[in-house]
Amino acid sequence: MIGNDVLRRIRYSFDFNDSKMIALFELGGGSVTRAEISDWLKKELDPDYKVCPDLQLATFLNGLIIDKRGQRDGPAATPEKRLTNNLIFMKLKIALNLKSDDVLELLALADFNLSNHELSAFFRKPGHKHYRECKDQILRNFLTGIQTKHRGEPAPLTEEAED
Repeated sequence: MIGNDVLRRIRYSFDFNDSKMIALFELGGGSVTRAEISDWLKKELDPDYKVCPDLQLATFLNGLIIDKRGQRDGPAATPEKRLTNNLIFMKLKIALNLKSDDVLELLALADFNLSNHELSAFFRKPGHKHYRECKDQILRNFLTGIQTKHRGEPAPLTEEAED
């Protein structure tokens, strides 16, 4: 899934303004400008649109974890240079302090049903025999469930979802 879409959906779901977004990047150990955030949040057809690098998205998600859960003991988490849907899913699950039943409820809010066994496969290490790659549709439905829970409304259709 495109990192820009993840940023847009999280911002909308939690009603974050630019200052809060910048603060979350700083909590994650990064530094961004209002202009960069603005360019990342634009639609793909906008001439000023820029792709949000995985490293920046990982920094933002780490900041979200610290904001929602507090700073953990020990060294700060290093943002990943390459993100997968599984890592994004895991970071959001950690940030929101969700158990598997909570995740399944959020998916159900988006009219998407998954078994506990299928869900646990997304959170295994890639080399594990039961590891399963998280597809865009599952992450998109999870983000829709988060939005429905926190804003009380389903996500508006994006160009990606309309195709």
